[in-house]
Amino acid sequence: MNEVIFVILRRLRRPLIVLIIAYAISVWGLVLIPGLDKEGNVVHLGFFHALYIVSYTATTIGFGEIPNEFTDPQRVWIVVCIYLSVVSWAYALGSIFHLSQDQTFRNAIARRRFAVRVQAMQEPFVLIAGYGQSGISLARMLDRMGRRMVIVEQRNERAARIEIEEFEHSPLFLAGDARLPDVLVDAGVTHRRCVALVALAGDDDTNQSVAIGGTVLNPSLRIVARVHTPIARANLESFRNIELINPFESFAANIRLDMGSAEKLRVIEWLSGLPGGWRPEPLNLPKGHWIVCGSGSFSSYLVAALEQAGASCSVVSVDVARQGDPSPLGLQGKSGADLVQAGIERAVGLVVGTDSDAVNLATVTRARLMNPRLYVVMRQANVANASLIDASMANLRFVKADVVSHKARQLLTSPLLIRYLRYLESDVGGLVARTENLLESRVGDKVPFMWVFDCFASYAGLREALAPDVSPPLSIGDLLINPENPPERLPAFALLLLRHKTEFPLPAEDTELQSGDRILFAGQRGVDDAQRRFLLEPSPLAFVRTGVEPTRSWLFRRFGAKQGAPDRSRKSVPD
Repeated sequence: MNEVIFVILRRLRRPLIVLIIAYAISVWGLVLIPGLDKEGNVVHLGFFHALYIVSYTATTIGFGEIPNEFTDPQRVWIVVCIYLSVVSWAYALGSIFHLSQDQTFRNAIARRRFAVRVQAMQEPFVLIAGYGQSGISLARMLDRMGRRMVIVEQRNERAARIEIEEFEHSPLFLAGDARLPDVLVDAGVTHRRCVALVALAGDDDTNQSVAIGGTVLNPSLRIVARVHTPIARANLESFRNIELINPFESFAANIRLDMGSAEKLRVIEWLSGLPGGWRPEPLNLPKGHWIVCGSGSFSSYLVAALEQAGASCSVVSVDVARQGDPSPLGLQGKSGADLVQAGIERAVGLVVGTDSDAVNLATVTRARLMNPRLYVVMRQANVANASLIDASMANLRFVKADVVSHKARQLLTSPLLIRYLRYLESDVGGLVARTENLLESRVGDKVPFMWVFDCFASYAGLREALAPDVSPPLSIGDLLINPENPPERLPAFALLLLRHKTEFPLPAEDTELQSGDRILFAGQRGVDDAQRRFLLEPSPLAFVRTGVEPTRSWLFRRFGAKQGAPDRSRKSVPD
């Protein structure tokens, strides 16, 4: 509000001064010019009566000559006051109209309205700084998951595009520089309902400023930032609450994991995909000799991943900055001698990762003429060239925006999911196989929905079940019984149990629960709503554990107490 008032006072300073001077001259003249009363005595108007007369005269109300009829000098002065006030008000109204069209004023009003709407939000929301391709992809994913969002984008044309996008829950947006602390505050970085800040600007410097600014303003807030360079990573790794996304590193890690253990990657992508979508297909990357065409960070990460997976690798450096070179690879001839020298005839795979989609397509075309059996991994540098990349019919495509949004959604879905995925990556004892079997039997071919069930005795529905003297104790299996039909199981399973600082991956259903436990569940849509009934009141949980619905009214509870305590033994539940 201070900014709006400041802009108003600054833009209307001169018109206000002109109005004040015009009124002051008019009032002062009426006070000085003598008048006559009904008896013919000379009288002077007081300042209050003079201001009153000038006020209704300037606004053309016209209440007449009061308290006495004016003399001719007074009437002449009133004529002067009329024209003086009309000109002054015309100038003021013109300035006000011009102010309403002033972009600075409109931005101040929009920002104030935005800040008020953000502060009024009562649902948890994610703050996204940057609405490029990665921001658009992430926003659509979060909207499908029912998450509310607040978006800050520096470029006006991108911010305006948010208003015409189709969202199930329209996000709040602001065209502003998220590097400024006051912009972050207006966007809700200190709001109690803000669950995370995601920095997805186009350059690392901006993302560093946004991430560090969010950490300073709200040290307890989860922050996700996209980085590309080692310098940016080193600067942000010292902050414990900042989680980093390097799209090149993430894509290379998937390549390495698929070559080393395809089942691991399949289960990880199955768990971390978009909930409700179909489970991903395996990459089926061939092992053998690979050729990497390109230069820069993307090529470096891919070369390291291929070598770690045990594949032999040759690098063909591509300089897309060379102008006028007839060769798409920037080589000296058109025969592709460098590809031949790199072993294109015996290669099983080709990675093309330059910053030019045209060069990438030309490189793939030339390589396939030499070896049609190549498995092609191709980078798409510009989203507008999607049809051009489709024409290449590449086996695997790298789109930075998709990788970033996918990784960011993983981090935002649940911190417990990230912990479980780390167990899968390092598994050597059959955890991957057991997880895959449970996914097939409980969820089917779809990506599961994730939620965390908090076992706190403070909840009304769990207070009695988590009491120390309850026998048998509450277990994970009890939470997987349908509260509406106890013989039926809910289509879900527990992925991770967090007890204090100890983690139990894939806990058994007979695991006894304690107050303070947190459980990560995976299952079909709507199961979390059914489980949430266990938190609200003790009746659903008592019903699935005993098979008897407890009385709820005071009168029937008193009557039941006189008849004797009900049997609290566990009802058998079929497997």
